Amino acid sequence: YCPEHRPEQDVQVTPEPGTECLMCMEPVDDRTTFRTMVCPACKRAWFHRDCIQGLAIRTGLLCFQCPLCRDSIHFATEMFIMGIQIPFRLVDPTWEDNDAFADLGERHSWCNARECLYPGGREEAEEDGPWQLLLCSSCAAEGTHRRCSGLRNSIDSWECDSC
Repeated sequence: YCPEHRPEQDVQVTPEPGTECLMCMEPVDDRTTFRTMVCPACKRAWFHRDCIQGLAIRTGLLCFQCPLCRDSIHFATEMFIMGIQIPFRLVDPTWEDNDAFADLGERHSWCNARECLYPGGREEAEEDGPWQLLLCSSCAAEGTHRRCSGLRNSIDSWECDSC
């Protein structure tokens, strides 16, 4: 676009000093420019035009959203008006090929106590009582049966040694 006819975002915010692009982590300009853009929904996510264009190409219209607030309707509309090309694809983004991140949605499901006392083994648990599996209340990356860690049935949370 020529400087006279290029689109401009209609937002009345400026980035805080030292604000970085959410995509590349490099500093953004101290105001909205043709190269520096802000999410129209949350007005807190700042990025470079080239960075958000790359995201649009990789995700496509069906998955394109603000990296911070996850708004897709206002965000995609504004980015389209601002000249960001957003392809329409009927396939998932490349990072979702072959369920590459499927295991991130799995919940920790075994007892990490030094000595597991449950007769059914570390990977078994009951819904409640002494053999209920409690996950660490801070990281959820470790678990224990109540009895394996000497916890009473009235205790609802537990924290692992690492946390």
